[in-house]
Amino acid sequence: MGLMWQQTKAPLIVPLLKLLVYLCLALSIMLFVERVYMGIVIVWLKLFGRKPEKRYKWEAMKDDVELGNSAYPMVLVQIPMYNEKEVYQLSIGAACGLSWPSDRITIQVLDDSTDPTIKDLVELECQRWASKGINIKYEIRDSRNGYKAGALKEGMKHSYVKQCDYVAIFDADFEPEPDFLWRTIPFLVHNPDIALVQARWKFVNADECLMTRMQEMSLDYHFTVEQEVGSSTYAFFGFNGTAGVWRISALNEAGGWKDRTTVEDMDLAVRASLKGWKFVYVGDLKVKNELPSTFKAYRYQQHRWSCGPANLFKKMVGEIMRTKKVTLWKKLYVIYSFFFVRKIVAHIVTFVFYCVLLPATVLFPEVEVPKWGAVYIPSIITLLNAVGTPRSLHLLVFWILFENVMSLHRTKATFIGLLEAGRVNEWVVTEKLGDVKSKLGGKTLKKPRIRIGERYVLVQCSRLIVRERFRFKSRSHYLIVNRVHVLELGVGAYLFLCGCYDVAFGKNHYFIYLFLQSIAFFVAGVGYVGTFVPNS
Repeated sequence: MGLMWQQTKAPLIVPLLKLLVYLCLALSIMLFVERVYMGIVIVWLKLFGRKPEKRYKWEAMKDDVELGNSAYPMVLVQIPMYNEKEVYQLSIGAACGLSWPSDRITIQVLDDSTDPTIKDLVELECQRWASKGINIKYEIRDSRNGYKAGALKEGMKHSYVKQCDYVAIFDADFEPEPDFLWRTIPFLVHNPDIALVQARWKFVNADECLMTRMQEMSLDYHFTVEQEVGSSTYAFFGFNGTAGVWRISALNEAGGWKDRTTVEDMDLAVRASLKGWKFVYVGDLKVKNELPSTFKAYRYQQHRWSCGPANLFKKMVGEIMRTKKVTLWKKLYVIYSFFFVRKIVAHIVTFVFYCVLLPATVLFPEVEVPKWGAVYIPSIITLLNAVGTPRSLHLLVFWILFENVMSLHRTKATFIGLLEAGRVNEWVVTEKLGDVKSKLGGKTLKKPRIRIGERYVLVQCSRLIVRERFRFKSRSHYLIVNRVHVLELGVGAYLFLCGCYDVAFGKNHYFIYLFLQSIAFFVAGVGYVGTFVPNS
């Protein structure tokens, strides 16, 4: 066996590893250049750029004595939901609280719930608001075909929608402020070439646990940098699926909602952009919402967010290249920057290079990774990503380790999307927990402790430690079914072995990183990430 290994190592394995390292270094440079470019643009915008209200015509809506309320456009507010027992009252209440002439707005609750009890609760909530004079419609359909895209598409078919000019969309956990429409609709009224006005997300549970803090860091960069740069340079960015207002005529011209991928929002945005429509991102308009706080919910969400864009890229790259309504530079931006670098390269490089190939070089000293590729480039990229959330700079190491763990799932999902494999169209609605503290009776502890004998699970959050007693048939049943993740444990074992080999025989001194990263994978592998809630 030793002889066979030596005979295959030099002529086969080492050249293959070198080739993969060179390829990943090239992809790393692409990602580095993209991050630096966006960093330069965002600095320029902060110093010399103008706010959206200055770049586009924006005037506050005013009363017209002669026309009365008919001077205001008709607005449809859509709230798609599915078994949203914990948050349905918040979203419906916030939508019904939007300030707009009452006869010029329609609230449309699109309920795809399969739980009869929840459906009854949602319908009763709609009836309660209707009794207060709110124009609210409770809509259901026979099947969940197309999931969210199917629900939104079905909602647009009702006769009363034909009277509406614009449609605002909010997911079930989003709570817009009363002045949301007053701040967004003027962009659409006074600029006929604008199709979409997108607001920023504000996370109400960012401090719930360490995992939500990590999510906040990633999403703050997305909103602070990626969306801002796209809006300011090419008037294009991906619709976030919620907290935005569409011009209905633009939505229809683009072909309406399609359920061919799990990112129907991005699909619509790309198609509308190819028709020549412009988008506006209003960064100082924030809408409160909830981050997934259980590891299971977050994994499903990241699978959808990684698989969908890759699959959409495969389906639309030819259409983007053939279109004649947008400039060549915008085509390159959408294909190269928006899709290839951010949605594909970023995921693959993070996992394949830093969690597979870099550790492998410990076992194969013939394969060398230059210091600029192993240290300098990832350090600069990490610092650039951290600018969106200055308050979490002290958590940067935890963020790096957590993002590398999640890159395993994002890379797998990316390849599933590109290859259109089994789970390509899997749609699992992100679980919302609502106010965890109030549900657990507001119990808090000053110090974390674990009492295995009584089967307590303690969750240490950034500012809150909550305790809840779980009742399972057996502890082993809970561990195996709900918390053990084989992929994470496998990668963790690989990194740990590479770290041990580096301590004993290596010269790269990667063992500190390898041990820390292996611990992160082990922690995720046994499910000690995020908030734990009892199964109902």
